[in-house]
Amino acid sequence: MSIGRLPDHEQRILDEMERALRRDRRLDRRLRTLRVRRRPDPARVLARLAGYRPRVWTVVVLFAVSAGLLVAGIVTSEPGVIWAFAAICPLTLYATFRLMCRWCGT
Repeated sequence: MSIGRLPDHEQRILDEMERALRRDRRLDRRLRTLRVRRRPDPARVLARLAGYRPRVWTVVVLFAVSAGLLVAGIVTSEPGVIWAFAAICPLTLYATFRLMCRWCGT
């Protein structure tokens, strides 16, 4: 491949592609607002958590998994099962709380 100038037909194709990309407003907006973040923004994370709207089936499945882990943890006393229950239980409670808030209209 040569390092020199492109042939005319290839240059026209490239120019047309550039014109089409310049007309794309959504792409232009995304490129202008593109920022590299090293750490997650705490305010954005909290706003996203506050806007969480679980479905009924999500809460039902979380409750079933929590209950299963609770029973398994009591029966086996395995640390892994107990830690899994400790991790899933707050998620279940939060999802239930958000579902109840949605049902109550708050």
